[in-house]
Formats: sequence, C-alpha cells, structure tokens
Amino acid sequence: MARCDTCGNEYEHSFEVTLDGRAYTFDSFECAIHKLAPVCENCSARIIGHGVQTDDQVFCSAHCARQRGVRGATDHVGPRVPLSS
Repeated sequence: MARCDTCGNEYEHSFEVTLDGRAYTFDSFECAIHKLAPVCENCSARIIGHGVQTDDQVFCSAHCARQRGVRGATDHVGPRVPLSS
C-alpha cells in the first residue's frame, strides 16, 4: 500500500502521477487536483479544465482573465453554427 501525498491515507488502489519529473502518489483524483492543479490568478479556483493562459498567468475563465486586464480573452468566438448532417 502507498501513502497519498496530499492527505496521508494509505490505500491499496493508489495511483502515481509524474509531473515535471517528480512522482506523486494519490488515493483519489480529488487529492491529485488539490495538490497539482494550477490556481486561477484572479479568483484562486483550482483549474481542472483547460483554462485561459497568457504569458505566465493562468485563469479559470476568460472572465477572470479580463478582470486582470487581459485583452481579447473570450468564452466563445461567435454564434453557434449547426453542423450539417
């Protein structure tokens, strides 16, 4: 059994994640997210999806990026165009 690097729980179904050459052990995705997910520069939310990145800053959304003065950040590019069948 391995010990989770976030909460310390020993769990027989733990898993390992390697990031930047360092290996981490976790007992759940929740613990992995808590330890490794980047934090939004504006609202401090953990960024689980793609987020918005500019230079060395990461944001959880275009809204948060705009709040910090990032120009051109948008959540969509225009009206939805239906796919043809």
